[in-house]
Amino acid sequence: MFPATEMGHSGPCDQRPSMEVAKDWNGVDQIMLREPRGASAQVSLHGGQVMSWRNDRGEELLFTSSKAIFKPPKAIRGGTSICFPQFGNCGSLEHHGFARNKIWAIDDNPPPTHPTNSDGKSTINLILKPSEEDLRCWPHCFEFRLKVALATGGNLVMTSRIRNVDVKPFSFSFAYHAYFSVSDISEVRIEGLETVDYLDNLCQRERFTEQGDAITFENEMDRIYLSTPNVIAVLDHEKKRTFVIRKEGLPDAVVWNPWEKKSKSMVDFGDNEYKQMLCVDGAAIEKPITLKPGEEWTGRLELSVAPLSYCF
Repeated sequence: MFPATEMGHSGPCDQRPSMEVAKDWNGVDQIMLREPRGASAQVSLHGGQVMSWRNDRGEELLFTSSKAIFKPPKAIRGGTSICFPQFGNCGSLEHHGFARNKIWAIDDNPPPTHPTNSDGKSTINLILKPSEEDLRCWPHCFEFRLKVALATGGNLVMTSRIRNVDVKPFSFSFAYHAYFSVSDISEVRIEGLETVDYLDNLCQRERFTEQGDAITFENEMDRIYLSTPNVIAVLDHEKKRTFVIRKEGLPDAVVWNPWEKKSKSMVDFGDNEYKQMLCVDGAAIEKPITLKPGEEWTGRLELSVAPLSYCF
């Protein structure tokens, strides 16, 4: 465990990434990653969740509800929550699985990383193993390693490695449930999902094909886009910026905004906060991942911000 102080030098001429650890009001460790130009990311051991991601001007890029509940085992409404071993509801498992509700540990023995993949990054490695309670509702032994990195330039990179350490195969679905902070949902559009098939959760998961040149928002949306491109863009006209989502090992993408009616039914979400948020998830849902004993799966999500005129 790292001490609750900044790692590395902290002088005015320091140009190296840094990391510090402190506790929140519930006594849960929060890791602050910083890069030399001023970008930062805050990671909580509660859910292995990125709670804050700021650019070099200090602007918050992720949304967290003003009514979010930060006390475990309640999931935190916002940031980038980890949905594992399922997305949605299924059987005895809780909604979106248990990983986002658990207290993770700092990984003291992470897998080796090639030097060229670690230069210039402020990084934290976390690990989650099943508790006895987890094994009662999902009887499979696993090791879930999560690496969160803040790259030079401020890109946020999350890499999940899930290994089967059981004696029998198991299957799971997965999503990085990312809440983006936007100026006004009615002024936002998503590009990169044109002509892609999706399952509409508001229509009993009926399958449709996206017809628009871009996705825009006029009411509640809850869709799972299937076999999507590895790059998706979220364009925010008022803030004149584009979120660029790059994913690996994550064939699907979830697009969600609760809109007004559903917002009012959620105890941990403000009535009008739907206007300032949008979830776009990198996910593996339609075809669950199956691991044999000893096998490992990797899913990677990289988030960056570009000018509004960005083309991909």
